[in-house]
Amino acid sequence: MVRVVRLSGLVCVHNEEARLAECLGRLSFCDEVVVVADRCTDGTEAIALRYGAKLVSGSFPLEGPRKTAGVEACGGDWIIEIDADELVGETLASEILIAIHTAPAGDYFQIPVDNYVGDTLVRRGWGGSFGTSLVGRLYRRGAKHWKEQRVHPGVTFDGPLAGVLTTPIIHVVDDDIADMVARLNRYTDLRALDLADAGEKPALWDNVFRGFRRFAKCYWGREGRKEGELGFLIALMAGLYPVLSCLKAREILKRRATGGGALIELRPRLNKATQRKGAPRAA
Repeated sequence: MVRVVRLSGLVCVHNEEARLAECLGRLSFCDEVVVVADRCTDGTEAIALRYGAKLVSGSFPLEGPRKTAGVEACGGDWIIEIDADELVGETLASEILIAIHTAPAGDYFQIPVDNYVGDTLVRRGWGGSFGTSLVGRLYRRGAKHWKEQRVHPGVTFDGPLAGVLTTPIIHVVDDDIADMVARLNRYTDLRALDLADAGEKPALWDNVFRGFRRFAKCYWGREGRKEGELGFLIALMAGLYPVLSCLKAREILKRRATGGGALIELRPRLNKATQRKGAPRAA
């Protein structure tokens, strides 16, 4: 008998009613879709149910446990993990199905990412915790593990790499420059809380040096300079990331020491723009 290989789609979201429907509509090639709704207060959960997704609703302050809860709800042999602002086109869907049905020797595949700022495709310069152009998102259930962090947790895989797919995920990473700046503020808020929870006061000048290295790596090493103004801005955001995270963490620790609480901890969770601006079409 030929064993049927099942595929689960996993989407973890917070208040993504403006984006979720299109994202889920592109996952119809999966045998099932699991949506983890983290503290959602909009119509996200209703959209997930309308598309027939298995819904996991709860509060997950850390990204690692949120992803783990989603994996535990998946019943497929393989999982394709997608964010609400990402799209899987027909070509990539076919490549995914071929990959998992040809008895791969490894336990996960990497997939390239085409990152858009608005309608502009930016291929080069991503990195420094501010973006990536290659992700390990297709894996056997149980093969991927996340550390307990709020944003961009470290990941490990139990088995070897099975290969790299050729068709990219379409990622509308930012709607415009204002959205990019807001994302930097949101990411550094979360990173600062991780640093503060570690209990050690981060060293400012170490992080300034790290910021310079990240800028150089994104702008020159990863050829962000070839992307013009956006390439420079992305490298700048990557360089500012460790510096702002450090300064915010020091602020949190100072306020905690005086019993004042942290402004970041009291700040409401911000979400991306509620209206999608004509996402690029996935091939």
